[in-house]
Amino acid sequence: MAFRLLLSCLFSLSSGFSAEISVFVQTGDSVQLDIQTQELPEFDDLSWKKDKSENIVKYTSESKRVRLHSSYKDRVDFNNKTFSLTLRNMQKIDSGIYTAVAAAESDNNIVTYRVSVIDAVEAPVLTVNSNSSSPNPCNSTCNGSNIIISFIYDSSSCSPEKVTSSDNYILRLSCNGDSIMCNYSNPVSWKTDTKKVNELCTAKTGTYCIHSDL
Repeated sequence: MAFRLLLSCLFSLSSGFSAEISVFVQTGDSVQLDIQTQELPEFDDLSWKKDKSENIVKYTSESKRVRLHSSYKDRVDFNNKTFSLTLRNMQKIDSGIYTAVAAAESDNNIVTYRVSVIDAVEAPVLTVNSNSSSPNPCNSTCNGSNIIISFIYDSSSCSPEKVTSSDNYILRLSCNGDSIMCNYSNPVSWKTDTKKVNELCTAKTGTYCIHSDL
């Protein structure tokens, strides 16, 4: 599958080229980690490390030799021209800090990535309960597993509602004509449930009730 886009960059104030870039990857996908500068200092070896200690790959400048760590060799590609690192079939255990280090007389951290591997969202559940005998005959619920929005449909219109959880999950409820849409997303995926409403959904007022299990 396609590489996931970098969603945010958090640049540190430390010396040299050191920077931290946050990347979100869907479980099972690939990610490409690039060197973020066109001018590298002279180096004897260039390594990619996980969590500052575990070597993934080591490139020796003089011999052009590439050495891959045994636990990564079947799912890693290293470009010895751009020095980018590609990791395939990412799992949650692969979440962590990835750093490119150029070694000469001293080590120089070139770039640092904070990689978070997360699952795709589950499909949201949109329910529309019609009851002609009720003062509010069309109650809607948009359920995104850890966030719920309850809404009373207002005669083919509603104001869009958005709720964001602390772990970057977003639930959106909106209306378009005679359709109600419930969208659930996180940094790597999104899914939508849409339902057509009928003539019973004619309540004159609309209210929201937001619930969160966080």
